[in-house]
Order: sequence, then structure tokens, then C-alpha cells
Amino acid sequence: MNPFRTQCDNEPDDVLETSMAMVASALSDPSRVSILCALMDGRAWTATELSVVADIAASTASGHLNRLLSNGLVICLTQGRHRYYSLAGHHIAELLENLMGVSMRTHKHPVSSTPVSLRYARTCYDHLAGELAVNIYEFLLREKWLEAEGTKLTSDGKIHFEKMGVMLNSRTRRKPCCPCLDWSERRYHLGGDAGSALFTLFLQKEWVTRIEGYREVNVTDAGRIAIYRLFNLKIT
Repeated sequence: MNPFRTQCDNEPDDVLETSMAMVASALSDPSRVSILCALMDGRAWTATELSVVADIAASTASGHLNRLLSNGLVICLTQGRHRYYSLAGHHIAELLENLMGVSMRTHKHPVSSTPVSLRYARTCYDHLAGELAVNIYEFLLREKWLEAEGTKLTSDGKIHFEKMGVMLNSRTRRKPCCPCLDWSERRYHLGGDAGSALFTLFLQKEWVTRIEGYREVNVTDAGRIAIYRLFNLKIT
């Protein structure tokens, strides 16, 4: 008996299973995974740039990108003579982040080989991830700026976000707020619209700076002061 099928379905029994298998197959190649991980910085890349990241020929990268496009994992924007690729949305970023977490747990000895800079602060598509983000999330819970399950800002949380200058989108179609499992820390950081808006503020205030071509972000001197003042976190 097919658990996905109902009495009213007219679709073939294996439509969903086949679709899932196709997505899983698209994720099964290390080069394609390298491409997707690069796109986790939330920016758009050319096929040539992605070929360098994946250490493959540009023609090979184009083939992999077509595979990812056909499975809805990435999108392509043409601007002039260039084609830029990015993740198809935050839902794909969440899928990849969860897959990273699952993959890390399969190791017998969970000693991370992730570079220290990447573990401390990096992008998770459009929000902040890593040790810093996890510590901020725990502060939000401890100070009751977040509901216990992490799916909603409290009234105090909204007030504090507004005072900081965080621009929340009340009409967003994505989750207003959600816990996102951090694959290197094995704990949660802030995702959803609130996580994206907070990271946008960090960038606008130049509390963090992005490293071109990488997911790492650097905390500036102004950021160290602001993060300590707002979240009681000392950054050495």
C-alpha cells in the first residue's frame, strides 16, 4: 500500500517517490554539493566562478547546474552576457543546512574539521550561522525575546528588535521566525524572516563584513561593541 496515495488520487502511485528520488539523485554528486554549498552565502554566482569552487571544468559545471535547475534546487538570472545562479529559495537553504547536520552526525568521532573562522560566523543563505549566531539565539531565548519553541518573537522581542532597527516584514510568506539547526554547532540559530532581517541590520550597520567568494563573515570592531551591548556577548 502506498502511504502517499489517497482514494481520490489520479496520479500514478510513484509520482512523489520518483520526485523525491530525483532530488536526492541531484544531491548525490560531490561537485553539485560543492556548488550548492557555495550558493549558501546567499549571493548569485556565475558558472565559471562555481567551476573554480568545485574544482571542475566550466563545461562540467554547466552540466551540473542544468541538473540542479531541472530539479528546482537553483534558479538562473540572465543579465547582459552573464548568467547568474543562486539557490531557489530559503527552503532549499534549510534543506541543505539540515542535510549538513545529518551528515555530521553520521561520523563515529564527531570532531569537526570545519575551519575555525567558518564555524564562528558564516552565512546560512540570508541569515547568520555559526557559534556567534547560536549564542545570539540562546540569548534571545534566555531573555524571553523568543517564544520557547523559537517560532515567534515575544512582544518584548518585537520591541527590542524595533529599537535595534531590525525591519521585520509583516507580510512575508516565509516563517516569521524559526529555529534553524546549525550543522557545525549542533544547536539552533535564528532563521526565518527575523533571522534574515537581523543579519541585514548587521550588514547595514557594518557590524559584520562579508568575505568575497566565501561564506565566512568577519565581526568588525564596531560589531564587537554592538554585540556586547545588545546581546551581552564578548568577542575576543
